[in-house]
Amino acid sequence: MKTTARVVVIGGGVVGVSTLYHLAKLGWSDVALIERKELTSGSTWHAAGLLPLFNLSYSVGKLHQYSVALYPSLEAETGLNVGFSNVSNIRIATSQDRLDEYRYYAGVAKTIGVEVNWLTPEELKEVWPLADVTGVLGAIQHPADGYIQPADLTQALAKGARQLGATIYRNTTVTAITQLPSGEWLVSTDQGDITCEHVVSATGNFARQTGEMVGLDVPVIPVEHQYIVTEQVPAIMERRKQGLPEMGVLRESDDSWYMREEAGGLLLGPYELGAPACYVKGPAANSEYELFPDALERLEPYIMSAMARVPAFGEVGVKKVYNGAIAYTPDGSPIVGPAWDKKNFWLNEGHSFGITAAGGAGWQLAHWIVNGEPTIDMTGVDPRRFGEYAGEGYLIEKNEEAYAKVFAIHYPDEEREAGRALRRTPCYDRMKDLGAVFGSVFGWERPNWFAPKGYELTDADLDRADTLLNHNHPVVDGEAIREKWSFRRSNYFNFVADECRHVTKHVGLQDMSAFAKCQITGPGAEDWLNGLLSNTVPKKVGKVTLSYLLTDTGGVRAEFTVYKKAPQTYYLVSAGAMERHDQDYLLKALPTDGTVRFERLTTAMGVLVLAGPRARDVLSKVTQTDLSSAAFPWLTGKTISIGAARVEALRVNFVGELGWEFHHPIEMQNYIFDLLMKAGAEFQIKPFGIRAMTAMALEKSYKLIPRELSIEYNALESGLERWVSAKKPAYKGRDGVIAAREAGLKWQLVTMEVFGVTDADARGSEPIYRDGVLVGRATSGGYGARCEKSLALAMVAPDHAAVGTELEISILGTMHRAVVIEDSPFDPENNALRS
Repeated sequence: MKTTARVVVIGGGVVGVSTLYHLAKLGWSDVALIERKELTSGSTWHAAGLLPLFNLSYSVGKLHQYSVALYPSLEAETGLNVGFSNVSNIRIATSQDRLDEYRYYAGVAKTIGVEVNWLTPEELKEVWPLADVTGVLGAIQHPADGYIQPADLTQALAKGARQLGATIYRNTTVTAITQLPSGEWLVSTDQGDITCEHVVSATGNFARQTGEMVGLDVPVIPVEHQYIVTEQVPAIMERRKQGLPEMGVLRESDDSWYMREEAGGLLLGPYELGAPACYVKGPAANSEYELFPDALERLEPYIMSAMARVPAFGEVGVKKVYNGAIAYTPDGSPIVGPAWDKKNFWLNEGHSFGITAAGGAGWQLAHWIVNGEPTIDMTGVDPRRFGEYAGEGYLIEKNEEAYAKVFAIHYPDEEREAGRALRRTPCYDRMKDLGAVFGSVFGWERPNWFAPKGYELTDADLDRADTLLNHNHPVVDGEAIREKWSFRRSNYFNFVADECRHVTKHVGLQDMSAFAKCQITGPGAEDWLNGLLSNTVPKKVGKVTLSYLLTDTGGVRAEFTVYKKAPQTYYLVSAGAMERHDQDYLLKALPTDGTVRFERLTTAMGVLVLAGPRARDVLSKVTQTDLSSAAFPWLTGKTISIGAARVEALRVNFVGELGWEFHHPIEMQNYIFDLLMKAGAEFQIKPFGIRAMTAMALEKSYKLIPRELSIEYNALESGLERWVSAKKPAYKGRDGVIAAREAGLKWQLVTMEVFGVTDADARGSEPIYRDGVLVGRATSGGYGARCEKSLALAMVAPDHAAVGTELEISILGTMHRAVVIEDSPFDPENNALRS
């Protein structure tokens, strides 16, 4: 056994082998893979081998697209047939909401280059003659995909990796992983030790055990998945005798199952409610090719649905039932990328659709390791999208939920219920009493919008489809139903619009304590931050700036509000959902000489936002501080007292109104909240939620990660000229920004007004056309109540970006006229902010 390697990949399933193959493909041949048993002996061997291109996540969609394109090419390279059956994939819709999901997805697919066909019930019958099309409203078909033989695929990737110089060790167990003082990793096994620069964990069901070896609580726990294989179906055998093509993979989305042909019979795979988490403490040491006893009673409703849709399924016997473990994460997407807190330790875990994602995940992770960055935006699968709150109990609840909702309609406003309300700010109960309808970000409860007292929806209002999956609203024990999810303007639309109008006429209070917060101190803090961030850090105490952490090519990794709180002291704020991601980059970049210190403050500090034209009037009643614009201008901060409470007041907000953020010790929150609400009563103060905030931000053309800001777009393409310093001699990404400016930008962020909208605004990811040609994609969208316009932000080719350019945007399959307008359609001169 070799003693050194550049990279050691742990895990010999399809995901690990793909990672090895792609590392070698990029020229790193000194790489090794260690597998405790035989290749594919974990989840890979019992996988159904499906290759679904359908995914509403941009990141996952790009990974799946790459895989489906790669796999058929492997035979020419390796001489091994991967068993790819390009039979297509068909997804049925039996509800209007499902059709809307497909319409939205078709737009996403258009922007990433995935072909989607629409089928009428009659056309579905033609390509799937065994199906009864009763109740079918339509279907979509991916002609490029189908299914594959997982073991054959894994062996082909393994042979390809070996041909490129990689080494694979089978029947070798990793016993310890230790980071040496040099930063290198020592991987100890029962066959010897290997020292390496990088370690990749691709251990599937063993992910948590592997993580424990290095002190990581990996947010992966498997769930049991069953599928049934029948005896041969006479109608299928007759089709084969006639030389007819194999029918495509059929998905009855609204009843949560898939079906395909298998050895002349049918294979049925339901995603049932009640499937339990398994291997919570990890599989046994000798686990290999392991299955669980079947539990067909859980599958009864799905079997009955399948028999109704495909009567032939109920006319033959069951040949085999498989019940195996599939790794899951709380949101159902894999974790692919760097581990937090550990340099050069990488995760490629949590693959519930591992066969489909393996190629793309290995491709992007290899680029990340070799080149320092992936080539596509990987935010949707980044391991750091979960935090310390995601422990064992949380994972069991959320992963079982993610499994049961594989086929659920993924509404853009969906807020899933498991694992709630886990992280609550002190004012949670006060907001709840005022009508808050909560959402969740990074485990925190956060008001989305506020319902009037006594407001609730009836069953008639919900209008649920008569299907197994018809969950179109949040369910909170002991509470009335107050929200219906939709791809269109739903019941909360007018309430959110009212919140926006109230803030701009009077004053509103918002809880934004979920913001990620940290403090950077020390004699080297200023120089270090200046070498890291795109904008010059404030030189004067009390100044506030916006700054960005860029990639080497000038893409945007993270956004920070930087407040110089005191000499050698900087307070940084970033998006709550990106806390572990953003702070991990800062921590890994810290100098080792002790001149810069990092302190995490997220849970120690709360944030209340006071905004609106009467904000100064409210605040003046509870503080002695001079609040005039001359004494306390926009983009400044001060330590002030609100009553007896000491807070950091920053004159910034994300809604474009006069206002302050109050960053305060979390234990003082209710005191401050009550004081502000009492002082604001005469000025009609009301709370407002995150949906009003994002709607008002859209009217200001404010940018969000990972929508308008992404590693795929240069900072200049995202319109960040103001915050990307041309004066600083050096900072990370500076050369990439200059190179992009000199080469010419490929994209330009624009604001558009969308016309003819009645009930469906843009959400983001909709395709943009000019004269029938695709020229860009929407990044955000919605309704601006203050300017009374349907709006969208979009990345378009620069020659289509001039103000006044006539474009078209497809929203849920309907084309709308769109016109490029000046940024910030509300208060373009920032008079409100500066007042």
